[in-house]
Amino acid sequence: MKFEAYVVSAQSIVTLAPAPARREWMEQTPQRFANRCLPLMMANQAGWFVTLTEAVEVSWSGDDGLGEITVSGSEKARENVSSHFGCGIVTFKLPFLFRTPTGYNLLARGPANLFKDGISPLEGMIEADWAISPFTMNWKITRPNHRIRFEAGEPVCMLVPERRHALEKLEPTLQDLDEDPDLAAEYREWRAGRDKFIGDLNAGEEEAVKAGWQRDYFLGRGPGQSVAQQHQTKMALRAFRRKMNLK
Repeated sequence: MKFEAYVVSAQSIVTLAPAPARREWMEQTPQRFANRCLPLMMANQAGWFVTLTEAVEVSWSGDDGLGEITVSGSEKARENVSSHFGCGIVTFKLPFLFRTPTGYNLLARGPANLFKDGISPLEGMIEADWAISPFTMNWKITRPNHRIRFEAGEPVCMLVPERRHALEKLEPTLQDLDEDPDLAAEYREWRAGRDKFIGDLNAGEEEAVKAGWQRDYFLGRGPGQSVAQQHQTKMALRAFRRKMNLK
């Protein structure tokens, strides 16, 4: 399946690349323990980053008008970052017309597990298999009169294709755990093992201290000998590559 980006403007300040698994704040946690959380690591890399090629600073007066956001940076940066909607919303132009496979939407969201003081990303879902116009990435400033800096190399958007209607086909149910005896038994076995490990760790038991943390989920293992039929610990998304013109 193809995921295509057509360049509609050469005057841009962004590039496209697969999102990396690592986050600086996770690397800085004690003993880098955040990297042990496989759900975080998988979410980190589940899409493509739109990344700035140069720095830009923004600030907002707190009023709703279009002229109430100040953008500081190069002339090119000021052409691509603006107050298009007012209300403290910063708009980043994306110089691409995207094409997803038939039946796939494109979720344009904030970079997964990254946070920025004073500003929050706004998400949008685009039917990119037929839409004939580019879209923008928007962030809402949450703290007036505060200078917010986006550095060169910093992502401002994450692109995640999603099959249309997939969520609507799910049939959510709510039930007591004991209605599934096998699942209940596995859960209680896991819970007992978890409680014992935490107790041993807090008591300084040598084996638990040496292990440091339980790796069962990371390894796709359940209680006893159970192993996940499908398990993924990393993603290898392909980079956008310039299509060769053979004419």
